[in-house]
This record gives sequence, structure tokens and C-alpha cells, in this order.
Amino acid sequence: MNSLGRSMIQGGLSFGMASLVVFATVAFGERWMYTHLGLWGAYVTWTVLFIGLGGGALLPLADKSWRGWRFFGLFGLAFFLYSVGWVAAYFAKPGPLGEWLGSLVGSLVMGQVFVIGFKVRKAPFRLALILFLANSAGYFAGSILNDAFPRPTGMLLWGGLYGICLGAGLGAVLHLAPKQAAAL
Repeated sequence: MNSLGRSMIQGGLSFGMASLVVFATVAFGERWMYTHLGLWGAYVTWTVLFIGLGGGALLPLADKSWRGWRFFGLFGLAFFLYSVGWVAAYFAKPGPLGEWLGSLVGSLVMGQVFVIGFKVRKAPFRLALILFLANSAGYFAGSILNDAFPRPTGMLLWGGLYGICLGAGLGAVLHLAPKQAAAL
């Protein structure tokens, strides 16, 4: 069985690589995607890439009873609703406030999906808090790197850091959720 620290490291490194691939499509193909897929098509494509690559990266951390399509279904729903929550909050309030609201709403929604899916009864908001802190740390620190370096370097650094931080948070959630469900 993995320790919490090991799950966070493995989640950070594996989800970080998946995120780097997704952000590479932004760094090198954003203009093409917007032109050929439109704004919504690009966002849907990036979400699907995160679900497929991120879900595959995190699959080894899933509890044995959740391996395979069951995990992909739960993670896919959680990440899809996270994306919808994030984008809706950001488009409602563009700019820094919308980014913070997006991080909060997306993390709360994702956390709630994991709470329901894993039947967490003990400290259910703990999972959302972990996701919010990890998501915000990666997103905002990555944004600083993106602004500090020219494209594509800045965008790739953003993607890597965002993925490492959120992946560490997801690794923690995947480690803690089954234990919190069992602890009644």
C-alpha cells in the first residue's frame, strides 16, 4: 500500500507529465485550435485530453476496487465537472477574480464528485480543500512562470507546474478518500 507522500509524489509526477502534453497543445497549437475548432471546441478537446491522459496517469493510484473503467468514469466525471465549473466561473467574472472563483468552484465540484463516488463520510470538505490548495498553487504559480518566460517556454512551465501541484492533490485525494469512506 502506498503512503500519502508516495501517492502525492507519484500523482504529481504522472499528472504533471499529462498536463505538460495538454499545455504543449496550447503552447504550439492554440491559434490553430481556435481557428479550426472554435473556443468551445478547443476547451472540450483540452478537457478530453486531461481526462484521458490524466486518468491514465492516476490509474495506478486508484484503490484496487476502482481500477479500470470504473475509475475512468469517476475521474472523467470529476474532471469534466471541474472544467465546467472553472470555465463558467471564469467567463462570469473574467480576470483574476474569475480565476480564483474558477479554482474554488472547480475544486468544490471535483471534490464533491469524489466524495459521492467514494462514499466519503468523514470530513468530506477536506478533499475539496486539498484540491483547491493544490489547484490554486499550480495554476497561479504557473501563471507567474508563463508571464515571466516567452512562449512556448512559459506555457510549458505553467503546464508542468500546474500538473505537478494538482496531481499531488489528486494523489492525496485518491489515497485519503477510500480511508475516509471506511472510517465510520
